[in-house]
Amino acid sequence: MIKSKIVLASNNQGKIKEINAMLAKTSFKVVAQSVYAIWDIEETGLTFVENAIIKARHACLHSGLPAIADDSGLEVDYLQGEPGIYSARYAGVEKNDQANLEKLLHKLEGVPEAERTARFRCVIVYMRSAGDPAPLICQGTWEGRIAFEAKGENGFGYDPIFYVPDQQCHAAELTSDVKNNISHRAKALKQFVDQIK
Repeated sequence: MIKSKIVLASNNQGKIKEINAMLAKTSFKVVAQSVYAIWDIEETGLTFVENAIIKARHACLHSGLPAIADDSGLEVDYLQGEPGIYSARYAGVEKNDQANLEKLLHKLEGVPEAERTARFRCVIVYMRSAGDPAPLICQGTWEGRIAFEAKGENGFGYDPIFYVPDQQCHAAELTSDVKNNISHRAKALKQFVDQIK
């Protein structure tokens, strides 16, 4: 099967691998924007939707191909939705996963388990062209809570401190097969795959 290319408005290898695994049975293949020498654009939106549109439009404009962008992050109820759209750069612009985890755990010091509810949210935007007046917008959430310590070697970002009650483990302890079926990105991508067919 000849696969149609979609540019992913990201160079995050974890995301590319995850998305391509989910699109394996479709006629689409996602390639990183770096393949087309596309640089990251500043995320100036105030919501996940705005940021995903900014990134997808930028990738379309500079590749001439359809593009998919996701903006995702962690929302902690006790912190009124922080880190939210700033999840990747919570501890500073250098985007250091370990520093982000440490900052979040520090902010939740002394907060009891019942008040550590959180969710990962993912918004995926697909644009056929830079001028697409009706981008496809898909959204998924993954409920859990912030653990007191990091556990697990899989995943990336906040996965080591995100406890998944229905799996009774941390997200970073899940196999990629399980995570690719239940995560926020999996839910948003399933919507995308269903609609793009």
